[in-house]
Amino acid sequence: MKKILYLHAGAEMYGADKVLLELVSGIDKSKFECTIVLPNDGVLVKAMKKKGLNVSIIPYPILRRKIFSPIGIIKYAFEYFKYSLMLIKLIKKYQIDIIHINTTAVLEGILIKIITRKKVLWHVHEIITQPKFIYKIISFLVNKFSDKAVAVSKATKEHLINSGLVDRKKVSVIYNGVDGEVYSPFNPIDYLYSDFNIPTDSIVVGMIGRVNSWKGQKDFILAMEPLMKENKKIYAVLVGGVFEDEYHFMDDLKQIIQNSKFEERFIVSDFRDDIANIHNFFDIFVLPSTSPDPLPTVVLESMASGKPVVGYRHGGVTEMVVENQNGLLANPNSPKDLGNKIQQLIIDTNKRKKFGENSLERQKKFFDKKMYIYNFENKYGELEG
Repeated sequence: MKKILYLHAGAEMYGADKVLLELVSGIDKSKFECTIVLPNDGVLVKAMKKKGLNVSIIPYPILRRKIFSPIGIIKYAFEYFKYSLMLIKLIKKYQIDIIHINTTAVLEGILIKIITRKKVLWHVHEIITQPKFIYKIISFLVNKFSDKAVAVSKATKEHLINSGLVDRKKVSVIYNGVDGEVYSPFNPIDYLYSDFNIPTDSIVVGMIGRVNSWKGQKDFILAMEPLMKENKKIYAVLVGGVFEDEYHFMDDLKQIIQNSKFEERFIVSDFRDDIANIHNFFDIFVLPSTSPDPLPTVVLESMASGKPVVGYRHGGVTEMVVENQNGLLANPNSPKDLGNKIQQLIIDTNKRKKFGENSLERQKKFFDKKMYIYNFENKYGELEG
């Protein structure tokens, strides 16, 4: 039996959190023993404990923009060594064979690799474009200190390779998968009309994602306003929270909506625990990430819910959405073109229905949870513990 330690960057319930939960919950327990360590408490911890998983909290530092100051770097370095040593003790206690680093924001696996010589699988969920020196450093570290690297999409893999610092043979692609029994076109939605105070004959266009500098909430609003002017039945729903130190992004978003002539038809909600139902509530799902999104899980969840998808033509979305089959792709960072693509689906109900059916079929074929877990089991098997 191989014993695996998972290191992750948080304890929320967004894309990378969910797919980690799916993996450690569904993996063959007769072949693999999972130990999960998270840097803080949260809903992910509760979800893992509910499933009987071995999860611990060790507050190791995460690589974020806020550390890039003299004080921040000193604090990061101190905590990095302190908590890496704690992780090494835990590795010895549980006789771990493989370290699965579930994000490039967790660098503790490097010191662990150096000291323990354990096998490292680095699971890359990010496409880092700025700052470029961080992109180069992360690419170098992934190549240097992983025995195998797994990218969540072809776009993510190619971005690593294009750094000129990563061996192509070291990186493989494993698509995330979602559970078709959780995300479904049959999930209940009636109560959401009253929850959001939206008429039942409305056309609901929605997006789900953390509110930050690049998920595209502002572009979504700019795209929707002209459509709302033409059609009073259109409502726009934005769901997602913020990092603890980034509340200003939510404040800015709410201020933009308050200044809109259509304020009453923009619904803003923090993260909810009924996201599967929210996906089914939308008539059209939109994710206009302004930077390339590696493989946004919310798009897969929407596809599993049988919904047409509109996004920008870059990143992993282009591997999930086949244009004019299960969705439409707009020119990146063009709210006008984004609005035109959304409008096509608003006015053509037959296309909307057909695209939704194709989304569900495509999700089952290429982004199934069982296949995702099976692929990782095989990858672990390639590593000698």
